[in-house]
Amino acid sequence: MALLSRSPRRPSIDIWPGFVDALSQLLMVIIFLLLVFTAGQVYLSQALSGRDKLLDRLQRQVNALGDMLSLQRQENANLRLGATHLSLRLEKALAAQKKSANEASALAAQSRALEGRLASSESALALAEKSVAAKSARVAALQKGNAATESALAGEKEVSRKALLEVETLGAEITALRMQLANLAAALDLANAKVKTQNEKIADLGKRLNLALVQKLDKLALYRSEFFGKLRKIIGDRSGIRIVGDRFVFSARVLFAPGSAHLSAPARQTLAPVFAALKEISAKIPPNIHWILQIDGFTDATPIDTARFPSNWELSAGRAISVVRYAVKEGIPRDHVAAEGYGDTHPLDPAKSPQAYRRNRRIELRLTQR
Repeated sequence: MALLSRSPRRPSIDIWPGFVDALSQLLMVIIFLLLVFTAGQVYLSQALSGRDKLLDRLQRQVNALGDMLSLQRQENANLRLGATHLSLRLEKALAAQKKSANEASALAAQSRALEGRLASSESALALAEKSVAAKSARVAALQKGNAATESALAGEKEVSRKALLEVETLGAEITALRMQLANLAAALDLANAKVKTQNEKIADLGKRLNLALVQKLDKLALYRSEFFGKLRKIIGDRSGIRIVGDRFVFSARVLFAPGSAHLSAPARQTLAPVFAALKEISAKIPPNIHWILQIDGFTDATPIDTARFPSNWELSAGRAISVVRYAVKEGIPRDHVAAEGYGDTHPLDPAKSPQAYRRNRRIELRLTQR
C-alpha cells in the first residue's frame, strides 16, 4: 500500500477539444459546399432563365419570319393572278387582229412592272432564306448548349423546317412565274409582230384612202370649176365681189348695213343667182361626194359692243348665219351648208386704213368637202 501510495499519479488525456475542432472544421467544409452548391444553383437558374428568354425571343422572331413568308406567298399569289390576267388579255390581243400598238405597249409595260415586282420578291425571299438560316444556326447552337431545352428546341427546329419548306415552295412558284413571264414575253413579241403587220396594212389603207379622197376631191373640183364658171358669168364685173383662190369673196357693204347682220333686199338679189347656180350644179354631183358650201364671216379690227353683238365674233358669225338661212330658204339642203365666224382674226389686209378695213369686212363662199 505504501508503494502504491508513493507511485506517481498518471495524468488523464482530454480529447474533447480536438473533437470539437474536427467537428467545427467539418461543419465549415459542409457550409462551404452548401454555399458553392447554392451559388451554382443560382447561376444555373439565371442561365436557364436567360436561355428561356432567348428561346422566347427566337420563337417570336421565327413567328415574325413565318408571317413575312406568308405575306410573301400572298404577294406571289397576287403576282400569279396578275400574270394570269395579263395572259388572258394577251390571248384577247392575239385573237383580235385590229389590236392597236398602244395596247401591246401597255402589256409590255405591265410585264416589265411584273418583272420588277418579281425581282423585289426574289430579293425579299433571299433575305428570308438568310434569316431562316441564321435562326436555324442559333437553334442548333442552343441545342448543343443545353440538353434541358431540347424539347423546346425541337419545336423551333420544326418551325424552321416548315419555313424552309415554304421557302422552297416559294422558289418553285417563282420559277414557274419566270416561265410564265417568258411565255408572256414571247406572246408580246408575236403581238408586236402582228401589230407591225397591222400598221403596215393600216398605212396601205391610208394610202388607198388618201388616193380615194384625192380622186373624190378631183371629182368635186370639176363641179367646183363648173360652179365658178357659172358664177363668173352671173356676177360679171360687179363691184365688191371677187374671186380669191377657191373662194368667192363678197364685201360686207354689198350685203349688210354697218353693224348689222340683216340681209337687205339688194343683198338677196345678189345672192339668189349664186344659190340657183349651186342648186343646178348639185343635181349633177354624185351622192358619194359629200360636198358642203362653207360660208365664213369676217369683220375689220374696229371693235363693236352692242346688246346683240357684244364683240366682232358675234357679228361675223351672225352675218354668216344670215347667209346660211337665206341659202336654205333658196333650196340648198341644210346638211350641205355650214357657217363660221372668224371676227377680225384673219384679215386680207393687215394695214390700219379705211381701205384695208373695207377689204377685211367680207363674206366668203367656198365649195368644199366634209
